[in-house]
Amino acid sequence: MDERQQNLKGHKLYINARKTVAITGVNDVLSFDAGEVLLQTEQGMLMIRGSELHVNRLTLEKGEVDIDGKIDSLTYSDAANYGKSGESLLGRLFK
Repeated sequence: MDERQQNLKGHKLYINARKTVAITGVNDVLSFDAGEVLLQTEQGMLMIRGSELHVNRLTLEKGEVDIDGKIDSLTYSDAANYGKSGESLLGRLFK
């Protein structure tokens, strides 16, 4: 198995009718509120935006998160850009 295949095996995302999302390969939940959830995944940072978002199940030992609510968008960014000093959170996410 090459490096690319190894990186792809652990992260999956299932969306059902824009109302629920089940995610595997989650390393950390960085922040969450009713409008936005920010996750660190094996494939980079994942920002989920919507309304009435609720983290229904969180099992970091298994790297699994279930989120309910109205899902408007999912945006990935590279984890390497996260945490650079002098940049805003949005600047890091949309680089």
